[in-house]
Amino acid sequence: MNPFAYSRPADIDAALTQIAANGTGDAALASSAGPAPGPDLAPAVNPATPLAANQYEVRFVAGGTNLLDLMKEGVMVAPKLLDINRLPYDAIEETPDGGLLLGALARNADTAYHPLVKERYPLLADAILAGASPQLRNMASNGGNLLQRTRCYYFYDVATPCNKRTPGAGCSAIGGVTRQHAILGTSEHCIATHPSDMCVALAALEAVVHVQSARGKRQIPFAEFHRLPGDRPDIDTTLAADELITHIALPPAPQFAGHSAYLKLRERLSYAFALASVAAALDIADDGTIRAARIAIGGVAHKPWRIPQVEEMLEGQRPSDEVFGRVAEALLAGAVGRGSNDFKIPLARNAIVRALHVAARGTVTNWNVSIETNEGDLQ
Repeated sequence: MNPFAYSRPADIDAALTQIAANGTGDAALASSAGPAPGPDLAPAVNPATPLAANQYEVRFVAGGTNLLDLMKEGVMVAPKLLDINRLPYDAIEETPDGGLLLGALARNADTAYHPLVKERYPLLADAILAGASPQLRNMASNGGNLLQRTRCYYFYDVATPCNKRTPGAGCSAIGGVTRQHAILGTSEHCIATHPSDMCVALAALEAVVHVQSARGKRQIPFAEFHRLPGDRPDIDTTLAADELITHIALPPAPQFAGHSAYLKLRERLSYAFALASVAAALDIADDGTIRAARIAIGGVAHKPWRIPQVEEMLEGQRPSDEVFGRVAEALLAGAVGRGSNDFKIPLARNAIVRALHVAARGTVTNWNVSIETNEGDLQ
């Protein structure tokens, strides 16, 4: 690991003053480059700025569960680390409208087991508990979870070319081993996937990311927070280089609490990243028809994959293989495999159908077999 300076800012102003040394970076340009990113659009960034997002002068550290690994491998450089664990952003608070405000420094485990998260957002609790290991969840912060980097083998191997690590170097995954790689939203420059489970649920729940810099505060809708790779895959998010995530806001979603499921398909049952995952939530009327739906997919793209227009296909429908199959096909329209990840297309389709069926029957969780009637119907 390269040497680095370390400090613990006493307050938010001190932290933001020090991180301002990075400037705003290309990510700030990405956040103001026209339409919000979606399944078909990655925002443009300024190609004239040569500094890769991996090379910022100052970085925040909280749990450090991903950043320190990347520094040890030489993938990321951080001449100065700012330990922000003293900042007052570790609470989970109820909002006046019935939503929740998750502190960016609250640990993943504390969030998953918080009574209000379990009661109102079982989908989020389940997704968090599907990720990593108990030890990592005890250390990892909510803000850090949003910012974790891809687990692409070639990104971690500094001996191989990687556009995410060094813009313009090339993508070794294209034509290489692609079992873990993306089938949607790729570009000729990158086919990496986003690794988070928590973020898939946050996308489905339409969370909002609260950020702050010395220039002020702003809120980023979750659909606009992560980027598709485009021609600058080294930039994962629309967070500017001088901004700090302070909170993650969850809007009220009582209509989905009783019918949600997080299904994760992976190589083994724990401590493994998703080959494909699905966060599904349904609002079901008394007559059995679907009033509203939320579906996000993980493990298949550079960001959690969600298309609200496809969710509207379920409105007024009764749960069935045929209806769920049509939705799965629409969500995966344009999916392309690259040899060893071809299997992901049918895998993702089946996962979407399965997750929607589970959600239709009730809410299955990782801490309780069933909130409603699905006893024995495990993920």
